[in-house]
Amino acid sequence: MNTNTGELGEVIVEFVRNGTYLKCSAVHVATGREVSAMGSANDPRGVERVAIAKLRRALAMTSG
Repeated sequence: MNTNTGELGEVIVEFVRNGTYLKCSAVHVATGREVSAMGSANDPRGVERVAIAKLRRALAMTSG
């Protein structure tokens, strides 16, 4: 799923379920930077919010 997250620009988000756990990977299209987060399969939007927050932090660390 492609999403536009405002100031981040285009982000590709992928979900993979493994039993009761859900892995969400988020890739920043412009830089290719990828992060992932894991959490409960009952809260996919929460896991996605964590992955997007991690992506923001990762991009902030690389930009200085």
